[in-house]
Amino acid sequence: MDDLLDRSAMALAGMIRRREVSPVELLEAHIAQIEAVNPALNAVIATRYEAARAEARVAEQRVMAAAEPQALPSLLGLPYTTKEYIMAEGMPLTAGVWSRRHVRADRDATTVRRLREAGAILVGITNVPEGGLWLETYNDVYGRTVNPWSLEHTSGGSSGGEGAIVATAGVAFGLGADVGGSIRIPAAFCGTVGHKPTGRLVPNTGFWPPAGDGNLSGYLVCGPLTRKVEDVMPILRALAGPDGHDVVVEPWSLGDPAEVELRDVTVYPVQSSGLVRVSEENRRAVHDAAAALRARGARVELLDAPRMKKAFPIWAAMMATGGGPHYADVLGDGAPISPARELVRLALGRSHHTLPALVIAGLEELMARVPSRVDAAVAEGHALRAELEEVLGPRGVLLHPPYSRPAPRHYRPMLTPFDFVCTGLFNVLELPSTVVPTGFSREGLPLAVQVIGRRGHDHLTVAVAAALEEDFGGWRRARPCWRVPERFVGPDSLISS
Repeated sequence: MDDLLDRSAMALAGMIRRREVSPVELLEAHIAQIEAVNPALNAVIATRYEAARAEARVAEQRVMAAAEPQALPSLLGLPYTTKEYIMAEGMPLTAGVWSRRHVRADRDATTVRRLREAGAILVGITNVPEGGLWLETYNDVYGRTVNPWSLEHTSGGSSGGEGAIVATAGVAFGLGADVGGSIRIPAAFCGTVGHKPTGRLVPNTGFWPPAGDGNLSGYLVCGPLTRKVEDVMPILRALAGPDGHDVVVEPWSLGDPAEVELRDVTVYPVQSSGLVRVSEENRRAVHDAAAALRARGARVELLDAPRMKKAFPIWAAMMATGGGPHYADVLGDGAPISPARELVRLALGRSHHTLPALVIAGLEELMARVPSRVDAAVAEGHALRAELEEVLGPRGVLLHPPYSRPAPRHYRPMLTPFDFVCTGLFNVLELPSTVVPTGFSREGLPLAVQVIGRRGHDHLTVAVAAALEEDFGGWRRARPCWRVPERFVGPDSLISS
């Protein structure tokens, strides 16, 4: 059964349809893997094994009774996990906030419901940072999730639990959400594929905290973390489209990656944006990816887009005017906290909030009091999106680092708090982006590049990522062999069986 853990989700789905493996066998292989790796990772914070086993038995019956197996649901029998902000009935919905530590979801999010309808089987819920706006997966409810390639490094965030468990083959795929890099950064740090869909493509109904009916629901988007690039589009097709509740969602038409001819594609490598200092290894990854695509017949051209140097002001301004709750309200579960008071309590060891969450809440409060050129920055963002979409057209992609460097050691992102704009910029521009592994750093940490396209051209970024996966080898299963120290683990009483 170990061989199953190295196959793509779509390869596993094909084996199920051909009756080469049963959904029950597949589920048990993945449950065994979760049990083997999760003590080291602290990635999965709640499980639903018995419910999943019942669903796997039903899926097996459907397969055995099917006269035409190819007509079965596209994801039938595939085990997956979802990050904790996405509602799954009966499962934890704390958002890593201590005051919500006993909250459970009373219904499924649209994305969870759609994956169930496509045949996928939810196995468990994964860890997140407190409140969601940080790239280290740590909170006072469940503790810290670590990188499967190195105990001392972060798995990323906010879908850090998803990145870690997909990297170690604990599930066939994961469901994450991304408002500033929360799918792509964990994918890059952990060595998986991650896709942030076009803004307004996937409903956020059932996400907590709710994004509201404004632009924030266009910047926040749910999407898959996978082993292989070929898994992205079938999962995305199951997730996409209006649900009658999230009013910002549009009926985008999804193309077919198989129809993309690389010789018709123009590639624009961008090794940095804004004031972010990108490491030589991450710059080299972009350079090498561009060279590989040129060797396949793609055109490589320079991009002249000086507005990209304003990446952080654009992201901050567009997020500030996007609607949605204030961060201090999220951390207080509707009753706003005082960041300054909680920082003092944290210094005294009396706060259940994390330092990054309090710093972000404090900065938000400060920005609300200080006059700024928000309107001008928003206008710059709209102008940059129009400029990039005109340059890219229907067959152009950017290659961009997903972060300033490979996965940092724990706490180190606090020293470079704005480096997430390598991904965050493309949230507020609502452009699709696929992260694909391209090898390993000198320290043995995953390297990756980010492929970005015009809105609605998710299939193009996926097609280019697939070519890079073929050239550079793509995902390799991480095999952690250590146990995480006690200070990284949350209370056992909150972990279900």
